[in-house]
Amino acid sequence: MTVRTTCPYCGVGCGVLATPDGQGGLTVQGDPDHPANRGRLCVKGAALGETVATQGRLLTPRVAGAQATWDSALDLVADRFTDAVAQHGPDSVAMYVSGQLLTEDYYVANKLMKGFLGSANIDTNSRLCMASSVAGHRRAFGSDTVPGLYEDLELADLVVLTGSNLAWCHPVLHQRLMAARAARPQMRIVVIDPRRTATCEGADLHLAIAPGADAHLFNLLLCHLFDTGRISADFLPHVAGLDAALTAARRADPTATGLDPRDVAAFLDLWALTDRVVTVYSQGINQSDTGTDKVNAILNCHLATGRIGRPGMGPFSVTGQPNAMGGREVGGMANMLACHLTLEDATHRDAVAGFWNAPRMADRPGLKAVDMFRAVEEGRIKALWIIHTNPAVTMPEADGVARAIAACDFTVVSEAWPDTDTARLADVLLPATAWGEKDGTVTNSERLISRQRAALPAPGQARPDWWAVAQVARRMGFRGFGWTEPAQIFAEHAALSRVAGALGSDFDISDLAGADYEAMQPVHWPQGPAQRGGRFFGTGRFHTPDGRARMVPVVAQVPDHPVGRMLLNTGRTRDQWHTMTRTGLSPRLARHLAEPYLQLHPGDAARLGLAAADLAQVDSPQGRAILRVMISDGCAPATPLPRSIGAGRPHPPGASTRWWRGRSIPSLASRPASRQR
Repeated sequence: MTVRTTCPYCGVGCGVLATPDGQGGLTVQGDPDHPANRGRLCVKGAALGETVATQGRLLTPRVAGAQATWDSALDLVADRFTDAVAQHGPDSVAMYVSGQLLTEDYYVANKLMKGFLGSANIDTNSRLCMASSVAGHRRAFGSDTVPGLYEDLELADLVVLTGSNLAWCHPVLHQRLMAARAARPQMRIVVIDPRRTATCEGADLHLAIAPGADAHLFNLLLCHLFDTGRISADFLPHVAGLDAALTAARRADPTATGLDPRDVAAFLDLWALTDRVVTVYSQGINQSDTGTDKVNAILNCHLATGRIGRPGMGPFSVTGQPNAMGGREVGGMANMLACHLTLEDATHRDAVAGFWNAPRMADRPGLKAVDMFRAVEEGRIKALWIIHTNPAVTMPEADGVARAIAACDFTVVSEAWPDTDTARLADVLLPATAWGEKDGTVTNSERLISRQRAALPAPGQARPDWWAVAQVARRMGFRGFGWTEPAQIFAEHAALSRVAGALGSDFDISDLAGADYEAMQPVHWPQGPAQRGGRFFGTGRFHTPDGRARMVPVVAQVPDHPVGRMLLNTGRTRDQWHTMTRTGLSPRLARHLAEPYLQLHPGDAARLGLAAADLAQVDSPQGRAILRVMISDGCAPATPLPRSIGAGRPHPPGASTRWWRGRSIPSLASRPASRQR
């Protein structure tokens, strides 16, 4: 029987039709009725059926490397966590979870840590890709709310992609964008990226910006909007902080962008003179030591012009994982509370504690991912539970993280595979269900809640993550963890959102509390008495104390770059995913790019005496790698840079910076000024 489920890769959240073949495998097709993908799938999604093999899976619990029963393993976990809390306090225990979890898994783990163990030491690998956006949203809007919908990319007259290789990282969303532009040729697409990526092939203008200089460009845009009279007089009463933001933006250095001034002028005019603008950003913005400021530099431009919360306009953060958004909804990060409530707000804490009947509610933010593993290394964390992620590979300073995990007094790892780098370090390994066997919900980047349904039976003794966490909670003597199926967890989560909605939270899905879980169709939140679906902030109501948005002063920075050293950028390959524990099972996914690579400009390769496919050793202050050489003029040459890029640098010779796909640039000066709202 064909099962309607959801793809487990990126944040697009594509619907999938999975049909068991009777031999333990699946055939997979895109779901034509799912609103996110309308039947489309990327190459990874299309190969999902090749990744469900059970050979090599973790099929039973293991304690100290030896096979164990579930009862003995769970009893040990409960005892060790109980002892750690009793002897060293609640902050001596921690959970590190993942955007691969279903919302129900996330909810149970968050409830146990924050409401019953009494610590907010629960963080997620989504911290590494989405924390900057969360913080930027909260600074500007007063809440972590994504304002728009995917269809805004199709309705916009200008789509700006910055820090986003959409064609490779969110392929189906890119396909939707290309189809929309084909239907409306007047649509314009601008890509801001140091490299000429696959996304640039569909763009009208590529700005090969200097690495890290995005905030300079958007600060220049804010100044241009003000100087040309494009600030919205109608929306501005809903916004605070324009003067301070402008003062900071005036310090932007045009030369820091590394762009031809003509290209900068073309971009500023195009953005300023186009009403329906969507600015899409992703990891190239978020994964930066100044990522939050870069997010706010983008948000400032949309707030100043009122281009937010209405069809075809707004800032749009696209997430890298399938349920990064669901994790944010349940408070899965160390500084968040369930249902978009605020951990530092006593009223919010009391409301959640009362709903959960929580005996020991966390009252302050916990350790975030990097700090958490430093605490493990220093011995402050005595018991650690890692669920559905591989931090010994994926964390910054991964070798140090691996050593810390190995030295931790007690480490539990819930995994589908026993031989990941992290699983090898566990004291207790718990066999978890994988995609194809999991049952629950996920939320994509546009706030669309979809069901992920099991199409295959769980192999061996593999169990859902929510079940394992609930079993440990019950063994620790806690009430409120007696669910027998994920539908009950979702109903509780939805009921809690009614409490949150009454406190003013955007996240209210209380109308779904009594829904038919099995038959649930994809639906955008909110789904409560105040609002059903749609966009946010178009009316100018925000979640700050005075109801006004905040423009944040951003002093743009760029990476400090020692003279004579090359600056490295990182990116994601099209056909592989995270540490390849899933995509590595599909032979055809290795045909595109079979191994990591070092992309060099031809001039640099010649200077270094490197040929295509050579092996090159790369050393940096962060580490060392040996990589296959790929020679391409898609990246700029490593021209000698001054210590401060902001001091100015020549436009990289040979960099392919702009083209207009055979069209003429619209005569911007002849278009009338617009006043928003």
